[in-house]
Amino acid sequence: MSAPSIVWFRDDLRLADHPALRAALDRDAPVIALYILDEESPGIRPLGGAARWWLHHSLASLDARLRERGGRLVLRRGPADRVVRDVVADAGAAAVYWNRRYGGPEREIDAGLKAALREDGVEVASFAGSLLFEPWTVTTGAGTHFSVYSPFWRACLALPSPRAPLPEPREIPGPVRSPASDDLADWGLLPTAPDWAGGLRDTWEPGEPAARRRLQAFLTEDIDAYDRARDQPSAGATSLLSPRLRWGELSPHTVWHEAVHAAGAGRFLSELGWREFAWHTLFHFPDLATRNLRREFDAFPWPPLRPTALRAWQRGETGYAIVDAGMRELWRTGYMHNRVRMVTASFLIKNLLIDWRHGEEWFWDTLVDADGANNPFNWQWVAGSGADAAPYFRVFNPELQASKFDKDGRYVAEWAPEYRAPDGRPPLPLVDLKSSRQAALDAYEHVKRAPRD
Repeated sequence: MSAPSIVWFRDDLRLADHPALRAALDRDAPVIALYILDEESPGIRPLGGAARWWLHHSLASLDARLRERGGRLVLRRGPADRVVRDVVADAGAAAVYWNRRYGGPEREIDAGLKAALREDGVEVASFAGSLLFEPWTVTTGAGTHFSVYSPFWRACLALPSPRAPLPEPREIPGPVRSPASDDLADWGLLPTAPDWAGGLRDTWEPGEPAARRRLQAFLTEDIDAYDRARDQPSAGATSLLSPRLRWGELSPHTVWHEAVHAAGAGRFLSELGWREFAWHTLFHFPDLATRNLRREFDAFPWPPLRPTALRAWQRGETGYAIVDAGMRELWRTGYMHNRVRMVTASFLIKNLLIDWRHGEEWFWDTLVDADGANNPFNWQWVAGSGADAAPYFRVFNPELQASKFDKDGRYVAEWAPEYRAPDGRPPLPLVDLKSSRQAALDAYEHVKRAPRD
């Protein structure tokens, strides 16, 4: 029997349209499916609490599906370069396959590991499984990266259409002797003291089968209303696919090809384009979560942090209905409607004058769909410091936003009912909207005068 192949699963927790898995099966040898919880390699950002909850359940689902087809999921914890080489040695593996990652530290790990394994005579190959268009394939006429979304997406659409998704394998032959595996429960990914995940359990079912069902439900029931109602948080017109794409339970190629011919698909696919743009931006700016992309924003005069104001925002106790509703939805479900994300982020940055990095860290810990690109990209977009960012003078007025996008008050009534009840007693406003907006504009004058690189 041929020496086994290792498929290193990362943020691609699926069997369908998995190019690395397909390569291993084509080699006609036993397959070892490996997942590594790496919280030790330099530069790797530990997952937030909501993400850890999702990961636990998605891994359990993936393992069950592998077992149905003759394989199993091997779990290991530690620095990825050491763990992969250990498993190669334990199993006598002759090949290692993975789908590519695009963050800076991740690329360094993968490149070093690829070189080391090849020196040892192990076949190594990586594949495009997580983006429609890889970062080095989309450039300006001058050969540089794009900093504005619209020309970026036009350039993407001028390229050959994304490849068709690969079929799901029916059989995945495991080795006669599988390498030792950690017990998923021992990783402690689920909250226990206290167990705050009740709302997540009520809202989500992680795993590839549930992701496929959600995609089909969106395409048959909601996509025709997407363009018209996507900005209304109570309309139910959004896809709810962001965590599925974040964890790779669906590939973007699958979503693209199943949606492209649906009525109203153009606007929806452009949102996939924003996901691509965020990852392309991270590829070129690996420290996106910690440094202003537009360096002149380093001159922004953030006042000393007021912890009580930050905590009030985190808890949904700001005194502004749509902000508080959004923050409570986030805490309960691990999710927030995109329009409300922009409003809550703008309020933190431009009304409370709290550095966008504090908000990015909170969303990283509480969102089930937080990833290394979209989360910091979107925070910098709102702050005005990122790629194709909102103008610095654009401050989302939460009262006007509520009157425009939650006209009937259903969203606020669901998540912050005291604002709608006749005898409700909402918290007092933290700040005055008019004066805090002016304070933000005054602070941004420092940015306007700052030298540009």
